[in-house]
Amino acid sequence: MSDLQSLGIRVNGEQRRVPSGLSIAEMLGELGLDPLRVAVERNLEIVPRSTLGQVGVEEGDDYEIVHFVGGG
Repeated sequence: MSDLQSLGIRVNGEQRRVPSGLSIAEMLGELGLDPLRVAVERNLEIVPRSTLGQVGVEEGDDYEIVHFVGGG
């Protein structure tokens, strides 16, 4: 993936490059995560799960992603 076709973002404190043009839901898929099992904070704001497919990933975004783990 060339730099012209990718974006530099930070996920949980780690620098990453992802393809440009992705929604947050698509980015989660690229990272191997199920959008239904995570909470996403983008640039210090919680992203409602219902909008993950509409909100685009942008250069320089800073994400904190929390996984929900079942148990009992």
